[in-house]
Amino acid sequence: MKWFVGLGNPGKQYETTRHNIGWMALDRFAERHGIRISQSKCKGILGEGNVDGQKVVLLKPMIYMNLSGESIRAYMDFYKAKIEDLIVIYDDLDTPFGQIRLRYQGSAGGHNGIKSTIQHLGTQTFNRIRMGISRPAPGRDIADYVLSGFAKEELGRMSEVLDRTVEAMEFALANEFEKTMAKFNG
Repeated sequence: MKWFVGLGNPGKQYETTRHNIGWMALDRFAERHGIRISQSKCKGILGEGNVDGQKVVLLKPMIYMNLSGESIRAYMDFYKAKIEDLIVIYDDLDTPFGQIRLRYQGSAGGHNGIKSTIQHLGTQTFNRIRMGISRPAPGRDIADYVLSGFAKEELGRMSEVLDRTVEAMEFALANEFEKTMAKFNG
């Protein structure tokens, strides 16, 4: 079993913001594999499915980004899920838009959802897919930037970015995460 957690903020006003790109990736994966993300559990909504013979769980914490770890921990405790089967998908300011970066450990790097996840898991070692959203122009408030929508040219490339993330998720189902990193960080 693999479980993917997409980080984002609940509420219509945040639906298409940069901070919710992790949810967008989960939605694309769910759409491709016929999984409905609709069960309300563990401070989130989740969907379960089977992809190429492997059980897959998709979880969207339905609490604000800075509390995401509560939902992840609740799922882990309730289902006795293993941390090594977890892959967290989220937005990253330090990765250029259109690129993804995979890591299996590291600090939060200022990301409040990852900070909460590290706090609730008690470790910085867990698999991650960071989706690039680039940094804002100098002088622009970072909170305003991550809670804003994508620029027109970014929206034109969004489908390709989501597809690449889904490809990494699919590859990770059948391969070790280090092999997935080698393939998709190149």
